[in-house]
Amino acid sequence: MSEIFGPLWASLPDPLRNQLEGYATGFWALLPQLILALLFIIFIWALIKVLKWILPRSLRRARMRRALVDVIMMLITVGIWLFGVLIAVTIAFPTITPGKALTALGVGGVAIGFAFKDVFENFLAGVLLLLREPFSIDDYIDCEDIEGQVEEITIRDTHVRQTDGQLVVAPNAMFFKNPVTIRTARDVRRTTIICGVAYSEDVDAAREVIANAVRSVDAVRDDVRDVEIFAQEFADSAINFEVTWWTGSRPIDIRSSRDKVVAAVKRALDDAGIEIPFPYRTLTFKEPLPLTRGGTESKDPDADAAE
Repeated sequence: MSEIFGPLWASLPDPLRNQLEGYATGFWALLPQLILALLFIIFIWALIKVLKWILPRSLRRARMRRALVDVIMMLITVGIWLFGVLIAVTIAFPTITPGKALTALGVGGVAIGFAFKDVFENFLAGVLLLLREPFSIDDYIDCEDIEGQVEEITIRDTHVRQTDGQLVVAPNAMFFKNPVTIRTARDVRRTTIICGVAYSEDVDAAREVIANAVRSVDAVRDDVRDVEIFAQEFADSAINFEVTWWTGSRPIDIRSSRDKVVAAVKRALDDAGIEIPFPYRTLTFKEPLPLTRGGTESKDPDADAAE
């Protein structure tokens, strides 16, 4: 080796040779500090491993949601690694103080923040959603034309399964910045239908028949609040009643109870002989209309009436 590199080393210019010798001397002088810094990094790695084994179990015992546990562990891991790397750099290079390192990280962090603004926005929104818990998994929500059941809440996005089976993956910032309707915030919800009876019917009697029919449906939660029926308006062909009751809060509960209530009200009104009218239309004409009977046409209404 000396036969190969010896002439090459001797052929180098003196300034370059002196510079390389300085690098080698500096490296050997710095080697113990690099070893200490590496040992400190290994210690930080071992510490994070221990925390990842202990902390999640303790947090789950406190009945904390899995996604929130993941967020806390990620923040703790990032914080410890940041602290460990800063200390390791100061051990390896004593001339670099933690203040200078933090300043450099701050400048770089601003550039990264502008480049990944949307990513950080969704991340922070996800953290706040997990901490505030405005809605949880299995809740039915409605936000910005997205309606369905929440299947998963991650750091970046929320998975919503719509009632038609399609899965929507939406960024967390949308749920944080826009109003969200939580349809299953309670286990009961109110629903309403409109029912009309003919003008010739007794309003109070019809109201009583409808109320008894609605109460007889097993899906109606009259233990929460009684059925409410109000005469709403004089419609074109009927007096309309607004029929309101409470049932389960899931979409299937609403549809199922409405189906049973409509069937029960129709059956009860039929049994009581109360008419549910069809729309009536009265047509008037400016000029008399010719009437045709048996293939002959008559323009004299009085003559037709005499026949």
